[in-house]
Amino acid sequence: MRKLLTISLLCLLATTAMAAHGAKARKVLAIIDRVNTYWQANNPAEVRSFWDNAAYHTGNMEAYLLTGEQRYLDYSLRWAEHNKWMGATESDPAKWEYKNYGEGPRHVLFGDWQICFQTYIDLYWVAMGTYVPGRKQASSAVSVGDPSWRIARAKEVMHYEAYSPAHDYWWWADALYMVMPVMTKMYRLTGDVRYLDKLYENICYTDSIMLDAETGLYFRDGKYVYPKHKTESGKKDFWARGDGWVLAGLAKVLKDMPENYVHRQFFVDKYVRLARAVAGLQQKEGYWTRSMMDPQQAPGPETSGTAFFTYGMLWGVNNGYLSKKEFAPVIKRAWKYLTKTAMQADGKVGYVQPIGEKAIPGQVVDQNSQANFGVGAFLLAACEYLRYVK
Repeated sequence: MRKLLTISLLCLLATTAMAAHGAKARKVLAIIDRVNTYWQANNPAEVRSFWDNAAYHTGNMEAYLLTGEQRYLDYSLRWAEHNKWMGATESDPAKWEYKNYGEGPRHVLFGDWQICFQTYIDLYWVAMGTYVPGRKQASSAVSVGDPSWRIARAKEVMHYEAYSPAHDYWWWADALYMVMPVMTKMYRLTGDVRYLDKLYENICYTDSIMLDAETGLYFRDGKYVYPKHKTESGKKDFWARGDGWVLAGLAKVLKDMPENYVHRQFFVDKYVRLARAVAGLQQKEGYWTRSMMDPQQAPGPETSGTAFFTYGMLWGVNNGYLSKKEFAPVIKRAWKYLTKTAMQADGKVGYVQPIGEKAIPGQVVDQNSQANFGVGAFLLAACEYLRYVK
């Protein structure tokens, strides 16, 4: 009798725990839908394929792949079709540029025009029926015939880059999110290890000009390397969104990189060290300030860096690279900030620093400060948090 009572009690406790987890998961799903529905209802899909819009779509596609919500997929399809599945549009490779910032058609090799390929490749796999997020895909998700035209420009541009002799493509931290995951997605698409080798070559160059050996953090680019550049109080100036791009990019790389790749441990070690450095700089309210080591440089919360950090750490815990015991308190504080402060009642995501490259003293960032890339980062974090609570 005692044994039966014990078994019954254990079953009751397990059922109660499952119900609690289910309720929490439903709450997270509702947050994802509220935020994404607000953004899509208030912003047209038919905008250019430059980095800020493309960063949103990396989050939107993550939400689609997790939930199977057709509206999300249709929104990214409309965006891709509007841009003819291209980034920068120059057709002559002899005219392609990357060494300076540029938004024109010739900057084909500039990473801000390549992040769109992440979504195009995902949409290709959806059309192939490879990504089936838990239910039968709606017919509009599948192309008629061969959908390889969706990735034709990505293959043209990234093959050129992978086989070029240059390795100085990524000279600013943002590029590590914009392009590193494209390289691993191209490897998955083609099986050509040259994409992984080029990824390694390129990031080694990046490390040589902006990685801080003491902390494992990244300066935004060569202009901000200490001691040439300092905060107003003389400290190292690590920009939160810049390091957020890097941590999130490394998580995406490890997600697609094969276990037996010769340089995989290099990326694992870099990712773990960066995650720990980031965790140690979180503010008690759950966010990261724009200048991570000097909160007074630009006081107050910032959502895009915080969300990318949250996504990066959640992915590591969910996939066994980071200790849950060590990172759970950091994640708890970050999630509370994202959902109680950054997210507004109507689904607007606020406290996003506008487009820039550094913490700017005196710049106002408040609940009405929103941006497409901030929503994308929030969606990435929320999707990974759903996996976490499940």
